[in-house]
Amino acid sequence: MGSVVKTIMIKLKPKMTTEELAACLDVTKQTINRWIREQGWRTEKIPGVKGGRARLIHIDHSVRDFLTNAPALRTLSIPLQAHEPAMEYGTVDTESPLGQIYHILQNMTLAEQQQLAIFLAREGIRGFVDRLGIGEG
Repeated sequence: MGSVVKTIMIKLKPKMTTEELAACLDVTKQTINRWIREQGWRTEKIPGVKGGRARLIHIDHSVRDFLTNAPALRTLSIPLQAHEPAMEYGTVDTESPLGQIYHILQNMTLAEQQQLAIFLAREGIRGFVDRLGIGEG
C-alpha cells in the first residue's frame, strides 16, 4: 500500500508578523527569525511599536518559494497569491499622494529601493521633482 501524504492549505497575507507566520506554519518565532536572516527576506518596521524589533515580513515570491521547498514544510500547500486583503498596521491614507508614494515604496524590491536612495542622494529632491516634470518652472 502507498503512503498517504496529508496536504494542508495555507493562506498567506502580503505582509505578516513573525508571530503570524510562525502560527500559520506551526513553527516557532525563532525559526522564522532564523529564516529571515538566512534567506535575506525583506521586512519592515511596524509603525508605533517601540524598540524596533517588531517586523512585518513581505511575503513575496522568494518567501513563497522557500516555504514551498523547505523539507519541514513539504506537506503544506502554499497558494501563489494571497487570498485575504492586506492587513494595515498603520494609518496611511492611500488616496493622498503621500499614501500612494508610501504604497509604491513598500512594493519596490530591495534593489529598486537602493537605486532610488542613490538617485536621491545624487540628485536631491529638486532633481527628483524636476525629473518627474512637476517642478516650479
